[in-house]
Amino acid sequence: MKTDPKKHKDLDSIKKNKQRLPSQKNKAYLWFYIFVSLILIFSLFIKYNSATKEISWLRFDRDMLRQNDVEKIVVINQSVAKIYIKENKLSDPKYKELREYFSQSKSGPHYSIRLGSLENFEHKLEEVQKDFPDEARIQVTFVNQINWTSYLSWIIPMAFIFFIWFFLLGRMGSKGRAGSIFNFTKSTAKLTTKESKSKVTFNDIAGLKEAKTEIMEIVDFLKNPDTYTKLGAKIPRGVMLVGPPGTGKTLLAKAVAGEAQVPFFFLSGSEFVEMFVGVGASRVRDLFKQAKENTPSIIFIDEIDAVGRSRNRSNMLQANDERENTLNQLLAELDGFGANTGVIVLAATNRADILDKALLRPGRFDRHIYLELPDKEERLEIFKVHLRPLKKAKDLNVEELAAICPGFSGADIANICNEAALIAARQHKKEVHQTDFIKARDRIVGGLERKNKITSTKEKEIIAYHEAGHAVASWYLKNVDSLVKVSIIPRGKSLGSAWYLPEERLIITKSQFIDQICASLGGRVAEEIIFDDVSSGALDDLEKVTKQAYSMVAYFGLNEEIGPVSFYDSMGKNEQLLVKPYSENTAQKIDKEVRNLIGSAYKRTKQILLDHRNELEQLTALLIKKEVVEKDELEKILGKRNNKNLTVSSYKT
Repeated sequence: MKTDPKKHKDLDSIKKNKQRLPSQKNKAYLWFYIFVSLILIFSLFIKYNSATKEISWLRFDRDMLRQNDVEKIVVINQSVAKIYIKENKLSDPKYKELREYFSQSKSGPHYSIRLGSLENFEHKLEEVQKDFPDEARIQVTFVNQINWTSYLSWIIPMAFIFFIWFFLLGRMGSKGRAGSIFNFTKSTAKLTTKESKSKVTFNDIAGLKEAKTEIMEIVDFLKNPDTYTKLGAKIPRGVMLVGPPGTGKTLLAKAVAGEAQVPFFFLSGSEFVEMFVGVGASRVRDLFKQAKENTPSIIFIDEIDAVGRSRNRSNMLQANDERENTLNQLLAELDGFGANTGVIVLAATNRADILDKALLRPGRFDRHIYLELPDKEERLEIFKVHLRPLKKAKDLNVEELAAICPGFSGADIANICNEAALIAARQHKKEVHQTDFIKARDRIVGGLERKNKITSTKEKEIIAYHEAGHAVASWYLKNVDSLVKVSIIPRGKSLGSAWYLPEERLIITKSQFIDQICASLGGRVAEEIIFDDVSSGALDDLEKVTKQAYSMVAYFGLNEEIGPVSFYDSMGKNEQLLVKPYSENTAQKIDKEVRNLIGSAYKRTKQILLDHRNELEQLTALLIKKEVVEKDELEKILGKRNNKNLTVSSYKT
């Protein structure tokens, strides 16, 4: 079939002309501009033609009325008197201003007088003309007319305000379904489809093996439902992801969005909360309505604790009816009379302890997946993922990096890799070396180096003895972790630090607790031995020691006097009620046992440092000279220490 080139060309020209034509909205704006312009021109025209020279009664009486120059007077709306001068008098020199005044014509009106009182004006006029003959008296006419200028003075501003209002509504409406002011009750969830799915997959998630297994089962159920339903299994209603910040809760949700071939709605819990009453509940209804229309589908609510807080009586002082209404609607949608077939709800929080019990029960959130901080093997996997885009040097030891970062989350490890690359780039290196990662770890844990912070030689000596006290005391304590290095270079808020490589333990024994307390007191004890005085530099150490001692006595039942009892409040109810779970007598006993525990540890630490005072002074001299003392130099002064090095922590001054 042949096509006519001319016809094809005509169609192209028609399309181009259509594109050039203004839209209906633009036409409306154009007509509004024309309307406002006409009003402005009309108002100026009226003002131009009605403009007169305003004068006082004195001039009118002396120069015009008594000279018989006035032809007539027209009183407008009983407020303004328009004065018409006789045509044959206009040539008089005193009316020269009328010829120069832009708006005047020979017919008039030529002058105007504002009337304070119409009766007073008539009385004055009658007094002046009482001796005039009848044919010379001035004719006064009263007229009522519409003052378009006064009307336009408020019509135009109102029209302008309405124009701005509709313009803003149009702009807000053009931003999408939830952008318009009339759609603020609609859900603000973002929808991910097959075409716009997340690029994150389960291959991008290292560690979290158990969590990945459970999440992948949900995705597999959506892809192959017959495998499960033929055995009578039901799809879980909801999955709650719980864990410390940075452990990968949101990353898991992104992987689900990337792997599942179904619509994925994601939003934050705070998006349900609004200043308008009923908006949160309405948004919950609209969200589930959209999800049901696109089944099978997944809803992900991040930081659900913003809307799912407990509704118990202890929160009466923090009551929020709007938030509770939103939570009630969410509970109804999760497991109410309506069917949610094919809709799975994922939620994430790091504050599961404050969530409402009704939200966590089976039938609403059937699965609770706990994400813990990664261990050494998981950190190794996470490092390998984040090291992919970096240009790595041959000296890079990933296993050592995983070992020296205990307690680091996946987000922390990603930050270390990025910080190491920045340090290498700052030094114009072509590859990222092992030393760059060590510096990045120190930078993140301790803060930025501030070598110029200490200006006094005396202060530097005190800090050196303090850190040497930590090092020597911990070196000769059996249950304290292996010392890696000692530094008196200020980092962040700390003036110096002793870096350790602790073992990753799931439980801590009583002897380990006591040895850790002794090591923490080493800096304070060293100051007292050397200077016979103490400083404020042990604040962080004393805070740590006090918390450990109270934990031993009141929580873990490791004190003989108090006995094997625990006053730990896992639900946080005692804090909300502002009461203690024990009597005043017990409180006094706890305080006494804590002081005895810390006092005995202090004496023990003092004896250790007195026995090894020579090593203490040698290490201090080396610290003042080099500022940083590594492990091999520590062994030269303190001797070998046969403890297995596994992972890093630090005592800060």
